[in-house]
Amino acid sequence: MVTTSASAREERPVSVVAELEGTLLRDTCTLPYFMLVAFEASGLARFAALLALWPALQLLDLLLPGRRLTARCAAFVATAGVPREELEAVARAVLPKFMADDVDPTAWAAFGACKGRRVVVARAMPRVMVEWFAREHLGANHVVGSELEYSRLRRCTGLVRGGGDDDVAERVRALFTDGERPDRGLGRSDVALARSSFLPFCREQLQPPFSVDRDMAMQPKCAPFRPVIFHDGRLVRRPTALMSLAILFWIPLGVLLAFVRITLGLVLPIQALPYIAPFVGGAVITRGHPPPPTTAKDGSPSGVLFVCTHRTLMDPVALAFVLGRRVAAVTYSLSRLSELLSPIPTVRLTRDRETDAARMRAELARGDVAVCPEGTTCREPFLLRFSALFAELSDRIVPVATNYRVGLFHPTTARGWKAMDPIFFFMNPRPVYEVTFLNQLPDEATCAAGQSAVDVANYVQRILAATLGFECTTLTRRDKYRVLAGNDGIVNNAKPAAATKPGWQRRVKEVLGFLLH
Repeated sequence: MVTTSASAREERPVSVVAELEGTLLRDTCTLPYFMLVAFEASGLARFAALLALWPALQLLDLLLPGRRLTARCAAFVATAGVPREELEAVARAVLPKFMADDVDPTAWAAFGACKGRRVVVARAMPRVMVEWFAREHLGANHVVGSELEYSRLRRCTGLVRGGGDDDVAERVRALFTDGERPDRGLGRSDVALARSSFLPFCREQLQPPFSVDRDMAMQPKCAPFRPVIFHDGRLVRRPTALMSLAILFWIPLGVLLAFVRITLGLVLPIQALPYIAPFVGGAVITRGHPPPPTTAKDGSPSGVLFVCTHRTLMDPVALAFVLGRRVAAVTYSLSRLSELLSPIPTVRLTRDRETDAARMRAELARGDVAVCPEGTTCREPFLLRFSALFAELSDRIVPVATNYRVGLFHPTTARGWKAMDPIFFFMNPRPVYEVTFLNQLPDEATCAAGQSAVDVANYVQRILAATLGFECTTLTRRDKYRVLAGNDGIVNNAKPAAATKPGWQRRVKEVLGFLLH
């Protein structure tokens, strides 16, 4: 039923209160989000424990419906003992991608068209798990939900406070004072029937499935919600119960398969790898025409500068795999262990422009060099801003569009151990790399013809984005790490923490950090 006229809505912004689970998000099941928290914040043991308990929790929900005991028990198993900072990091870096994939377009059309106060109500998940997504991507002004409790050591106790229908309705009413009421409420039928819920407080009540009525059609069409460009975490698939079970069964086999694949890559010559890859389940798809090797002439650099999109740590390795010859990779935050195991030479940069330019010129004099001017990886179909340094170093510039496909595990991380990236890549059942060679830049498109380095970098970014069907952005490494890790992405810029652990534990942590980060 509609109690507000279109003319009244034109006079003031329309306010809205919407339920998250089952309304803005299509799926009412919250298991995948608790499984993600368990896997990313604690590890495989807690992930397996929560999956083993899930049938009992579902039975409890059938015997005592409406009390949301399943979500509270799942929250306890997934979060008890987890540091508060870690839980907030997972909610900021991992969960938004999976929530964005589950947004109901018709629910968003009804919610996003409202330009007034926006309130999101989480009935099953604790507020900390949904607040970042609701505010940053749905544009919510307020998020109402249950609260996790923490100990004095800033660790989660696993206990959930509030979140009942009475508590939620009271908190929603407190947001609207002086007799004001929300213009629109979105929620499931069980929310509408409950007298103590927030929905009866709203002037207009909408329930899924949503349809665009005449009154809604007269409003301006809402823009798409803000996309998730940066996200972290190792799991590619939404960890439903069946998918979580498949992941647990696959991990032992995946570790063995990764060991075999990596060993073959280190032992065999690079020219033999294309013939071996199909037998171990991998594939590299090549498009375009790779340039032939070049030789020095008149003291000029003898190498080709390959400018690659940066999808994973394996980009230069896949390039060398296709070329079948030596290619040096320019790196910044590559772990020491990855450098030791790398089948191709690596050149570590310092973030000092003059020093880095000298190192890259010296390497170009020895042969081909692969550079990823984005400076960091991006999983989504976006290209970050290109650093212009490469355009000043050589006129033999060959853009290379790289991309990959995996089924279970992401081979990149911002918060975890970067040395595990190639291992997770090769743990996938069938990892596929795509390498597309574009034509070498003509002389008139390089700095030799008077073009500025920034213009050359922007031009290369545009043609690579067009080749992959990606979108160009001005985002940088700093933007990514501020979202995912809460820092600027600069290596070793923090002062050492105060000594709070025994000496041998600090030494072990320092060694692991040196090798794996």
